[in-house]
Amino acid sequence: MADIATPVMAPPARAGRSGALSRNLWIAPPLVVLAAIFFYPFGLIVAQALGGDTHTLTLENFTTVLHSRQFLSGLYHTIAIAVCASAGCLVLGFIFSLVIAFVPFPGARFVGRLIDTFIALPTFLVALAFTFVYGSAGLLNQSLMALFHLNLPPVDFLYTQWGVVLSEITVYTPFIMRPLLACFSQIDNAQIEVASSLGAKPLRIIRQIILPAALPALLAGGSLCLLLTVNEFGIVLFIGAKDVITLPLLIYGKAIQEFDYTTACVIAVINIALSLGLYACYRTVVSLFGGRRAALG
Repeated sequence: MADIATPVMAPPARAGRSGALSRNLWIAPPLVVLAAIFFYPFGLIVAQALGGDTHTLTLENFTTVLHSRQFLSGLYHTIAIAVCASAGCLVLGFIFSLVIAFVPFPGARFVGRLIDTFIALPTFLVALAFTFVYGSAGLLNQSLMALFHLNLPPVDFLYTQWGVVLSEITVYTPFIMRPLLACFSQIDNAQIEVASSLGAKPLRIIRQIILPAALPALLAGGSLCLLLTVNEFGIVLFIGAKDVITLPLLIYGKAIQEFDYTTACVIAVINIALSLGLYACYRTVVSLFGGRRAALG
């Protein structure tokens, strides 16, 4: 009887190593793309910040910038505007979300869809609209000047720090409302009905039932707003508020207007470090208080 030939099988260990190698090869294209569009330009910025025009690595450039009055003023305005705008977004976003989610009115579903659309709009459109309404030659000032026979515009808050804050609140409040509305949709209405039947007032229901459930979404949305407002450039540039210079605007001025690339790169590295720190806080808040549901809605 002829011998039956058995097929030769590859060793399991070798097959496992081959599969792992093929899977690891898929990581190469994304890494190449990241290196080309992010790591290489970022490396050039860091090298310019540390070396300057002399190409000698030193921290002297950072020391000079960190002690300059212009940088400290820009850092102050950046943090102050971001904190005030984020706080305003949290307050307004929570109130508007409460009304949409728990106060039945015609068109509530349409308003919710409109919020999603508003998130996709460019930020400078709000600044442009505010200029048409609240600017020196805007609709409000022109109407008041004609009505009361005034020579100067009576409303001039737009070209101050508070004009920037109000514009950013208008732009980024939907980023708070989107996760809040998703969170409110998961609250059992039976809890609210039982609390109301037992005599609980609306403020007590909000404090003891709604607010604890909304806390993860508020923390995640507030952290995201803080990150976005720290890096906001278009609104500040478009409004042109007097003596309001943030870090992104300072980078633009040093690089484009003054051609001081070393100082611009130093400030850019500091701004990136600040942004990465805020992003790490945002991810920590998301992981600790509600996971991806609170972050993405």
